[in-house]
Amino acid sequence: MINRLTEHRELDSFDIRYVGLILAILGIGVLSIYSVTYGQRGVGTPYYLKQLIWIGVGAAAFLIMWASDYHHLARFAYPAYAAILVMLVVVLFEGRTSKGAQRWIALGPLSFQPSEFAKLILVLVLAHYYSKAPRVGWLQRVIVPGLLVLPGLLLILKQPDLGSGLSFVAVYAAMLLMVGVRSQALGVILLFSIMLFPFAWEGVWGSLHDYQRQRIMAFVDQDYDPGGKGYHALQSRIAIGSGELLGKGLYGGTQSQLKFLPEGHTDFVFAVFAEEWGFMGVLVLLALFVGLIWLSLEIASKAKDQLGTLLAAGIVAMLCFCVVVNIGMTAGMFPIVGIPLPLVSYGGSATIMTMAALGLLLNVKRKRLSLFY
Repeated sequence: MINRLTEHRELDSFDIRYVGLILAILGIGVLSIYSVTYGQRGVGTPYYLKQLIWIGVGAAAFLIMWASDYHHLARFAYPAYAAILVMLVVVLFEGRTSKGAQRWIALGPLSFQPSEFAKLILVLVLAHYYSKAPRVGWLQRVIVPGLLVLPGLLLILKQPDLGSGLSFVAVYAAMLLMVGVRSQALGVILLFSIMLFPFAWEGVWGSLHDYQRQRIMAFVDQDYDPGGKGYHALQSRIAIGSGELLGKGLYGGTQSQLKFLPEGHTDFVFAVFAEEWGFMGVLVLLALFVGLIWLSLEIASKAKDQLGTLLAAGIVAMLCFCVVVNIGMTAGMFPIVGIPLPLVSYGGSATIMTMAALGLLLNVKRKRLSLFY
């Protein structure tokens, strides 16, 4: 009887609403990738078919993370973090370079981006640490976890991958809030970071590359270098604005179809979607993201233990940060930092990591509904 009840509860944990929202967002992503790459000729598998393959791999990762016990996964957090740090070091020496960034490890015809998986592993590390560490003093709550974050952050910034680096900071800040660090303390940390920014800008530590500084200048001054580093942001704003209320329809976007908008299938896929489906389509996509985040927050608030709460909160913070920054940078509200839109942008590593993270989040709900740990 108990076994039958446990099985029923675990099946209930596979929330159809949650999975439905994920599938809907994935569908929008595949449709947008198909549209923006429609008519391209050349050797190789089309991007939308590759994305379907990554989604299939991501679905397997989702099910594995859902079916596993997050308590067991957390025990391997430190070894997994050590392994990903080794991979990030390998990237610096042997990584594949594309468009000025060295972020990928090649495995034959395939390649993967360790910095994407590092974000999820960081959530595991910090959740495991805070669930075991005493909550007294800055040393235990701020300094030690900060030292855990620092090696991965510096290695990622060195690639350079400013987007993933900022995601590291966002997860760390969210965890600090979850364990009760006062907002004033976070303000001090933020102020200290701002004070260090001029040193990074001048290249004292080599943190900011020339193209990153130029992107920030293009954000501050919308008319800065419209034919160069400001081109992406300018064309993205034009694409979003030209979609108007109802959009131009599938294949109808001039900015995307005529290739005025670079990287339309990756970082700027939101601009492609907005141009083709307009303001109403954007509202639908945002509603899907809000629904997914709302259900995720519900899981975090009802988690069975502190570890589950921290895991869920870290994943929600990572997801929210990526959604807000990607949409913000394509709309001209933030500088361009190279963050993909979760479940929508093309990319194997990002898609697999995001689906694994969402599976882990649903795992937290599964353990809450289970009669046993």
